[in-house]
Amino acid sequence: MSFTLEKRCAEDLDLKDELRSCREQFYFPHEEGKPYLYFCGNSLGLQPKKTPQFVECEIKKWQQAAVEGHFTGERPWMDYHEFLTENLAHLVGAKPIEVVAMNSLTTNLHLLMVSFYRPTSQKNKILIEKGAFPSDRYAVESQIRFHGYDPKECLVELVPRPGEYCVREEDITEVIQREGKNIALILLGGVNYYTGQVFPMQKITQWGHEEKCTVGFDLAHAIGNVPLQLHDWQVDFAVWCSYKYLNGGPGGVGGAFVHERYANDPSLPRFCGWWGHDKSTRFTMPDNFQLMSGAEGWQLSNAPVLSMAALIPSLQIFADVGIPALRNKSLQLTNYLEFLLRNKLQNQLEIITPQNPHERGAQLSLHLQNGGKEVHKALLENSVICDWREPNSIRIAPVPLYNSFQDVWDFVKILETLLLRGE
Repeated sequence: MSFTLEKRCAEDLDLKDELRSCREQFYFPHEEGKPYLYFCGNSLGLQPKKTPQFVECEIKKWQQAAVEGHFTGERPWMDYHEFLTENLAHLVGAKPIEVVAMNSLTTNLHLLMVSFYRPTSQKNKILIEKGAFPSDRYAVESQIRFHGYDPKECLVELVPRPGEYCVREEDITEVIQREGKNIALILLGGVNYYTGQVFPMQKITQWGHEEKCTVGFDLAHAIGNVPLQLHDWQVDFAVWCSYKYLNGGPGGVGGAFVHERYANDPSLPRFCGWWGHDKSTRFTMPDNFQLMSGAEGWQLSNAPVLSMAALIPSLQIFADVGIPALRNKSLQLTNYLEFLLRNKLQNQLEIITPQNPHERGAQLSLHLQNGGKEVHKALLENSVICDWREPNSIRIAPVPLYNSFQDVWDFVKILETLLLRGE
């Protein structure tokens, strides 16, 4: 698709946008009645307009039915997580048995590392990307120490080449082939939170398995953003949060994927809780743990109903729209943003996100030549909400569910004005 620099181009693109009505299903933050330009869905997604009624439904049930709410109503609390399963499975390309909504991302990561990081005297290393989200790194280092090893010796990093921000595909395979005999677990972000690079998950899984490594992914910035086919890719496990592209609200419930081949494997070590016990006998309170099949077998406690209720309406929107249509618009939005930035502000900023559209999602990360943090502050003062990440990145996320091409044009115009006057 070809673009022009005129505002009319954005207007024409919006007129042709088959998803433009989705925008009306979300609340935008505003001040004194004026809505902000919102490009922060990679940090916290907007609230769907139906979310309050879903949460209020469970609040009222609690008020009116109390404990009986576990068994009554349209969505009984006892099995509440199951009302999210099918749509989550579609989003990650999985079978329903492979997916569960539970806990938070890092909690789920620890639970699954108990099962899938099983170091031996020879294979005890974990491969992560340099610049991984800090919580992942903290979790990995603590797991290495828990098993009696030293992170300085057992943590291997994928490092970009000098002067580059993203890791080249050929360097990924080279590290896996070189270090594979000592790597127990490969754990990468599906999309790097800082650069916005989409890792070649299918290839990484194949390369890892060829070296007899377990392969898992943190999908915090991938789910609801880029197409995923975890089952077909043979990924061993994955975890995610729901408050970014999934619009599940602050601190929203996390999720986990465990491949079907592990569905009924009692030999896998795990930390158990009663909600992972076979639900047909759970309330007979037996002493012996009887494993539920699939990802549900990693559950610990009953569902955080209010958090899950907040996620359901957004998942319904995803189901109605479909990932292929979202991805198509996302590519256009991000390509348009890149076109405007390169043609208007080429000499004043650097885009550190991959230039290949298929190696990025709904995010461009910008390094400004001077005063990036001050520019970010000035953007907020001019009714633009985006994201600052240390040490030097403004992250812009045009989300296809609710951002328009006009939003993108307006943002670049405001940024251009600020940079021209030296803010």
